Amino acid sequence: MTFTDALRAAQAQGLPRLEAQMLLLHVLGQPPQARAWLLAHDTDVLPADAAARLAVLIRRRLAGEPVAYLTGVKAFHGLQLHVDARVLDPRDDTETLVDWALALLPPARPARVLDLGTGSGAIALAVARQRPAAQVLAVDASPDALAVARGNAERLGLTVALRAGDWFAPVAGARFDLVLSNPPYIAEANPHLPALAHEPRQALVSGADGLHDIRRIVAGAPAHLAPGGWLLLEHGWDQAGAVRELLAAAGLAQVQSRRDLGGVERCSGGRLPTPV
Repeated sequence: MTFTDALRAAQAQGLPRLEAQMLLLHVLGQPPQARAWLLAHDTDVLPADAAARLAVLIRRRLAGEPVAYLTGVKAFHGLQLHVDARVLDPRDDTETLVDWALALLPPARPARVLDLGTGSGAIALAVARQRPAAQVLAVDASPDALAVARGNAERLGLTVALRAGDWFAPVAGARFDLVLSNPPYIAEANPHLPALAHEPRQALVSGADGLHDIRRIVAGAPAHLAPGGWLLLEHGWDQAGAVRELLAAAGLAQVQSRRDLGGVERCSGGRLPTPV
């Protein structure tokens, strides 16, 4: 079986071509971005042991396991993160949140940044990489998630302080110029949850309407924002209006939303007014 034969067989089973390529590269020990290498070696014969590992990975993927868990890596905002089932598989849509944060942070100006529910560390590490003058602190209630984030920070050589705890609890009394979060925002009865069964439920589900954790974060934000500081939140595709109402009710100003590449209002935020 050649590399081309293996890709065709995977696609015949229902795997998208890109995913088939990523899994094939993984079993061949090649980096996930080496698709051109595959094209240059399309007639090479796939070793039997690699074919056996590929068959297992294809079965797992068709059963719903994320590609990132199968390969152990995920590209996010220019970073190659190590991820596994201890953390949420970082989505491309979350880069919208990072881009907004970077737009608010002048490159050379010191700033205090807090990432709540950091998971793999994707958001905090992306900000730390692009804004080295910022002091970035990341919080997560899961010790397993913090272990993944710590490993990513060490491997990437990026400085991010990590603390264990529930939302603002580990930073009592501290104030930040920017607070970011991609919290759980899926409703408990959401019919799409079974498709996400391989990912940690606590990183996905947030009460009956999906807004339980967002309400907690918004309520706690004014006490932890410096004057003029921003709170930015990722949320569900249909939650922007509700989140804007929560931000305004908490006394935040300049409340607005940002759209992802698909045109969906994916993130909302507001600014703590500066005393006059």
